[in-house]
Amino acid sequence: MDRNKKIIQTSIIGIIANVLLAGFKAFIGIVSHSVAITMDAVNNLSDALSSAITIVGTRIAGKAPDKKHPMGHGRVEYLSAMIIAVIILYAGVTALIESVKKIIHPETPDYSVAALVIIVVATVVKIVLGTYVKGVGKKVHSDSLVASGEDARLDAVITATTFVAAMIYIFCQVSLEAYLAAIISLVIIKAGFEMLQDTISHILGERVDSELTKGIKESIMEFPEVSGAYDLVLHNYGPNMFTGSVHIEVPCDMSMNDLDKLERQISEKIFMEYQVMITGIGIYCNSGQGTPAEKLLADIRQYVMNYEHVLQIHGFFFDEERKEIRFDLVIDFMEKDRNALHQEIQENLRSMYPDYAVYIALDNDISD
Repeated sequence: MDRNKKIIQTSIIGIIANVLLAGFKAFIGIVSHSVAITMDAVNNLSDALSSAITIVGTRIAGKAPDKKHPMGHGRVEYLSAMIIAVIILYAGVTALIESVKKIIHPETPDYSVAALVIIVVATVVKIVLGTYVKGVGKKVHSDSLVASGEDARLDAVITATTFVAAMIYIFCQVSLEAYLAAIISLVIIKAGFEMLQDTISHILGERVDSELTKGIKESIMEFPEVSGAYDLVLHNYGPNMFTGSVHIEVPCDMSMNDLDKLERQISEKIFMEYQVMITGIGIYCNSGQGTPAEKLLADIRQYVMNYEHVLQIHGFFFDEERKEIRFDLVIDFMEKDRNALHQEIQENLRSMYPDYAVYIALDNDISD
């Protein structure tokens, strides 16, 4: 079964389970005058709506590329996740308002055996549902499913807490219903806010998983002609859609024909192994062992790498005829002032090599 079908199938299961739970909880909550159970029912309805939005988003994201959207519609999944987060936030705020009203004007709960049974059953169902949905979400790389699964498991804890409040009332005649409902509302609001925050982060452009970027670089380095892979940039057009570019370091004496062949082999290998489309490969020239450029690079690298937050130098270019030294410098984002450190290193190297023009390009720490 392909990814989209699996997401839709899992979401349908979530809708059915949440609608049934919401119906049971709403009935028991109204009959027993339990605001906590009633608010929990509202939360189940919001979960069902979230699953429905996930289905719609997945269907749109699966549409074929067109002239207006040549990279496809995969990012719609992030927008659907954002809508789900807003719905959860709204449900949480609404529940909090109702809970405060009940604190001000309390009602005495009336728990029955049926109510307690429903609470226990709902807890078990939510644990099973949450574990299943989250597991599928991780397997198919669906943020919406992962969030829904985690939310369901959180619901199980909340429902179990409702059961504890019922036991306290039955045995101690102390009603914590309204206060518990307020706490549940705050937990829902927190979950919605975190989901919204994560989704916005994805849309802005997060650092790509290090396991993926390291794997791609290692695969490129398996080609004997390649002595280095740098500046790997991946663009995300949906959870399973990456395009990117990379710089490779190869011998200076490679022919255009051999270089063209190598670039095609690299692109094919990376797509077959990682389903990532490498759309551009830049070239850095490796002068080879025993050359003046190699010794100069070793001296400069030894000096530059002594700085605490310098991660890497690459793309070294030495032009003896024009008296130029050029390379790229990668500085950790932990450095408070990356531009100042860049300028300091550049000025120091210009002082160390006064006969040469030293140009250092400041690179971002894009990928591991």
